[in-house]
Amino acid sequence: MGVLQDANRKQIAGRRRLDFALHLLFVAATSVGVVVLMALLVDILIDGASRLQPDLFNQYPSRRASQAGMKSAIVGSLYMLVIMAPLSFVLGVGAAIYLEEYAPKNRLTRLIQLNISTLAGVPSIVYGILGLAIFVRAMQLDRSLLAGALTMTLLVLPIIIVSSQEAIRAVPRSRREASFALGANKWQTVARAVLPSAFPGILTGVILAMSRAIGETAPLVMIGAMTYVAFLPNDLLDSFTVMPIQIYNWIARPQAEFRELAAAGIVVLLAVLLLMNFAAILLRNKYNKKV
Repeated sequence: MGVLQDANRKQIAGRRRLDFALHLLFVAATSVGVVVLMALLVDILIDGASRLQPDLFNQYPSRRASQAGMKSAIVGSLYMLVIMAPLSFVLGVGAAIYLEEYAPKNRLTRLIQLNISTLAGVPSIVYGILGLAIFVRAMQLDRSLLAGALTMTLLVLPIIIVSSQEAIRAVPRSRREASFALGANKWQTVARAVLPSAFPGILTGVILAMSRAIGETAPLVMIGAMTYVAFLPNDLLDSFTVMPIQIYNWIARPQAEFRELAAAGIVVLLAVLLLMNFAAILLRNKYNKKV
């Protein structure tokens, strides 16, 4: 008995040492990422703090750094989100509902599901090429705001579909069975039992997908979004620019003043992304309480 107890103590002590070592490793890995991110943020804030003034939001881009702003880029990004968000939500959530609740579980469905999951990891520039071929050339939308919004909708659709499917799949089967037991049909069960429970996860996935879209540059460069726009779009077929492209344009210039403007633009873009992520958390918590 004494030998067995000693062996058990040694085993427990070895597991505790391993647990402590792994804990230190994970903390170190997390700390590296946080420290690098904080260093990057501090460096950007130092470079761009002097340019975070009202003129940055009120002025249009200019070849003179002292007169340059990003008004058209901010408004262009917001316009694109306004067009893209409802399209992505309706198409993405609708596809997820069909695949999870209505589609037969056969080989074709599995193939579609595999393709959607694969598309979620495709590089964004591929969607830019697709948008160039379909929206700019085939549909003759040119370098318009509508072409950009449709291209970005293609980019985020697989992400929204996958995240919405996961949220719907997480709803307990007992809720569906209880709804059917009360006499509800399929759509009533989906609309009144499944979607309210899955909505926090769906909404979070949609907002995070929008956050990714607002920071993308490659697809919009491919469809020919302008790097210098000194006006606001008046309709869906006007030329446009967005914040990442404007920041890229400033960074590409050799003058130090434009690099300061780029740093200020990065701060604004990060602030928008953080606000969107914060909104996702608030909405998720709000609807979780209701459910």
